Amino acid sequence: MAISKIQFQHGMGLSEFFQLYGTEEQCKKALLNARWPHGYNCDRCGNKHAISFNAKSTTYWQCCKCRYQTSLRSGTIFHGSKLPLTKWFQAIFLIGQSKNNVSAMELYRHLKISYTAAWRMKHKLMQVMLEQEADRKLQGDVVIDDAYLGGELPGKRGRGSENKAPFIAAVQMDNNHPLLVRFDLVSGFTKDAVVDWAKKYLNKSSNVVSDGLQCFTAVTQIGAAHSREIVGENRRSTDMPCFKWINILLSNLKTAISGTYHAFDFMKYAPRYLAERQFLFNFRFNLKDIFRTILTGCITTGPRPEKWLRSS
Repeated sequence: MAISKIQFQHGMGLSEFFQLYGTEEQCKKALLNARWPHGYNCDRCGNKHAISFNAKSTTYWQCCKCRYQTSLRSGTIFHGSKLPLTKWFQAIFLIGQSKNNVSAMELYRHLKISYTAAWRMKHKLMQVMLEQEADRKLQGDVVIDDAYLGGELPGKRGRGSENKAPFIAAVQMDNNHPLLVRFDLVSGFTKDAVVDWAKKYLNKSSNVVSDGLQCFTAVTQIGAAHSREIVGENRRSTDMPCFKWINILLSNLKTAISGTYHAFDFMKYAPRYLAERQFLFNFRFNLKDIFRTILTGCITTGPRPEKWLRSS
């Protein structure tokens, strides 16, 4: 069996990470270069000239035009955090380089911070991934399927269970290999829900393949082509080549989530947990760049305080 070049990437090694980001000053310099790669640029007016000054060990920049003041962390996901950047960078490294998920408990143990801080950090970084993937649209040959998270509690089984969070899984194929995925929470498997999903995440020129679930025919309402492959008692989806990769990806997703997280509010937090796996899969081709991609997302996402994280 041929070795997968994607699976056997070296990525960023631990020694390489600490060589690049082992000190607070190195992390500050990396954040500065990521935030203003071409020099200071005012967030409010776009002016490129500022004066800098220090106050309580923090460096501030004041725009020479509109006098808006900013620090290195303000307006980013690090806004308001008292944790050193070294801890944040270590968390980004652990999450980005892990083959499976990294829980808040693992961050708590590895980083030697409180569990509350670890939970907050984990959800902020998952929110970064969610917002980075928010505008991604699939195109070309796309296979979609219905799936659920949860269902461990007693109650109704199957579709309509009050303990399950329904989501659409979709994979964009390229020469019979998966290229990109989307995992999106939906209100239910209805035609209206599928149309809303398709408008946001599907290119109208796509060729969509699904099983016999009637609601998926609604993708044609945005102009996409659609074909149904009926699955029945004598014809399982696992035996059908067209569903091979969607089944593998769903199995990997559920294994990664159930094997890492003991419990979470599926309906409330599922979009972040789904986005984490989606992001890491879609950026899997170059593991060394994932760190910088997440760091850039941390800058563009903006502040997400704990109260906001828990209410979403």
